[in-house]
Amino acid sequence: MDGTLLNDEHQITPETERWIRKAAAAGVHVCLSTGRGYKEAVPYGDQLDLGTPMITVNGSEVWKSPHELHRRVLLDRSLVSRMYDISREKMVWFWAYAVEGSYNETNWEPGLLERNHWMKFGYFTEDDAVRGDILQQLQEMGGLEITNSSPHNLEINPKGISKASGIDTVCGLLGLEMSEVVAIGDSLNDLAAIEAAGLGVAMGNAQEAVKEKADVVTTSNNEDGIAWIIRDYILTGE
Repeated sequence: MDGTLLNDEHQITPETERWIRKAAAAGVHVCLSTGRGYKEAVPYGDQLDLGTPMITVNGSEVWKSPHELHRRVLLDRSLVSRMYDISREKMVWFWAYAVEGSYNETNWEPGLLERNHWMKFGYFTEDDAVRGDILQQLQEMGGLEITNSSPHNLEINPKGISKASGIDTVCGLLGLEMSEVVAIGDSLNDLAAIEAAGLGVAMGNAQEAVKEKADVVTTSNNEDGIAWIIRDYILTGE
């Protein structure tokens, strides 16, 4: 969604919405797949009148429809506790998604670790050295899937959980193969899906590592990159 479906003002442009609606009307299953939590994502699905499955929290949740949960995978609390400790040791901004809500430095309180059910943890720092050290510590911990949604952050899910695993689950729900999927994204948390899909698309504003692995590079999120792919690769001849 961010950097892909949404422009820099966090809006779906009228042109992109028009082509998404055309695709849905033609029988294409248009599914949102995002690192965002459910409550931050579902309003956009509602805006587009999507009744299709939805992937949230980088694949930790798969929704059979926008309001019906199909599967949820949780992080081990001991790993979340260690990731929280690292954020305090390094004094960097952190955030975390739990079933009970989203949390960061501004609303963290004692007892949250033990009583909540955690799905994703994240860090943000523009200090490359600090971020690199955090990454090394996370890799040594094991049991984690580590990606990002911008060059300055790290996003952590349970090992094996990604947007690609989420899309694979959605394919099972819809009776499709991964070879029939078009996956579009801009960050490392999209990379596994872009590599696994039949057609992997990088946005024009995507990180270079994503562009290198994609089959196609479209225009940016401010230039209706999704609309261009729907028009020229999905609804050809429309």
